[in-house]
Amino acid sequence: MISHDDHLARILAAAPAPRVERLAVSGGSLLGRVLAADVRSAVELPAFTNSAMDGYAVHSADVNEPCELPVVGDIAAGDTRSLSCEPGSTWRIMTGAPMPEGADAVVPVELTDGGVERVRFEAAATPGNHIRHAGEDVRVGDLLLPRGTHVAPHHVAVLASSGVTQVDVVARPRVVVVSTGDELRAAGSELAHGQIHDSNGPMLAALVEAAGAQLVEQAHLPDDARAVSDLLERVVESADVVITTGGVSAGAFDVVKEALIEAGDVTFDKVAMQPGKPQGFGLLGERRVPVFTLPGNPMSTLVSFHVFVLPTLDAIGGRPPRECERAVVERGWTSPPGRAQFARVAVRRDDSGRLVIHPNSRQGSHHLGELAEANALALVPADVDVVQADDELDIQMLLTKE
Repeated sequence: MISHDDHLARILAAAPAPRVERLAVSGGSLLGRVLAADVRSAVELPAFTNSAMDGYAVHSADVNEPCELPVVGDIAAGDTRSLSCEPGSTWRIMTGAPMPEGADAVVPVELTDGGVERVRFEAAATPGNHIRHAGEDVRVGDLLLPRGTHVAPHHVAVLASSGVTQVDVVARPRVVVVSTGDELRAAGSELAHGQIHDSNGPMLAALVEAAGAQLVEQAHLPDDARAVSDLLERVVESADVVITTGGVSAGAFDVVKEALIEAGDVTFDKVAMQPGKPQGFGLLGERRVPVFTLPGNPMSTLVSFHVFVLPTLDAIGGRPPRECERAVVERGWTSPPGRAQFARVAVRRDDSGRLVIHPNSRQGSHHLGELAEANALALVPADVDVVQADDELDIQMLLTKE
């Protein structure tokens, strides 16, 4: 057997480079995407010198003590006229309106009598007061958002206001999910003796979307190696990742293994982990598309996705590795000797703020009953066969919708 770390390292070394696509800033499709390049401003912000207050634009030299001045007119936000302010006069001006030529200060309306034709100023004006100068916020060419930024709604405001209409982003990996097995039936179907509902296919589809990737196809195939081969031959023309579940252990009807052995560059391993020992990974077709062959037990599939598939989707999608956290065990349990265990656990913060691990009572690869209570996987090292209360373990949170 090989370690899960070695298996993952081999997978990541073979992962393809991220694809890049260009998206419009408007329209909403940019949210959550990862920038593939630095984005720089195309304009200055503010684009023109404007008033930061409702008040009066003045020559500060005219208002060095309480005085009155004639009001030439009004300048509203959005006014596009080229105006000037002659010495000895003033313009009533609104917040965001362009400053008239010659004026070097704005006196807030609160410091005046609010006059319309003539206005009395109650205090002296200071040069530069309440003025936003062109380019004082952002200059042309300034860095707005660095490569690797996950675009949030407030980033869209930065981009749009800076004249940026399109940006390069890392393309979301296109993923095909395939579940295999004659015994599988769609959820809600009536079951004959020996049949079960397909939970792996829907779960993997949900995990792919929660990981920020793009699910392009979800298929169920019978135990037929030719059917598996035909589907793989078709999807590798456009998919970035293929995930299969079932048909990869040592049984007599492991059709996925049979089909992929014929396809070539795929390796099947026993990985020293529980659950998820039987694993396969390879590259298919001229495009060298990564294919993951995950075991068929539901918990093995769930764990294998988080341990192997998720880091690969993150790498292809331009995302940084997800960090583990440390948490304290509330009550102990046993772990299989010589294999790393990924135990399903519920993690909560106690009154002191510590992360505390509450393990599911059953850790079998087929146990689903307590899965709804779990929100994380706790990694028990291969050299630990008894987990004690108050031990600290690395935890990886289970995916939720981004």
